[in-house]
Amino acid sequence: MARLFGIEIPSEKKVWVGLTAIYGIGIPRSQKILAEAGINPELRVKELSEEELAKIKSLVDKNHYLLEGELRRVVTQNIRRLKDIGSYRGWRHKKNLPVRGQRTRTNARTKRGKKITVGGSSGKKALQKT
Repeated sequence: MARLFGIEIPSEKKVWVGLTAIYGIGIPRSQKILAEAGINPELRVKELSEEELAKIKSLVDKNHYLLEGELRRVVTQNIRRLKDIGSYRGWRHKKNLPVRGQRTRTNARTKRGKKITVGGSSGKKALQKT
């Protein structure tokens, strides 16, 4: 298995897919890196030589891409800043609700948690009491 930036890259996958295992590298960025390095994206990771791995690593270092822990730290700091200044987005993060304008009356179950019925009684019981 190839190891880049402290991450084990799956050896059976194609190089352009394997690079996406690194947090901060998606499909477009992996294709851009491979084009600059002159590496065939259709090769399997296990077929890469040490020189090609070194070339990929040097390109990422040269372009100063934020990856893994450093990128996670920046994202966490941005969210903390939004919470501290009391912005609407920060408030939504604090309440664990969708931040980007999604609907919450229906859907958003994974963010809001298990369904809880509030108030009201069933129709039959309400009719019997009157």
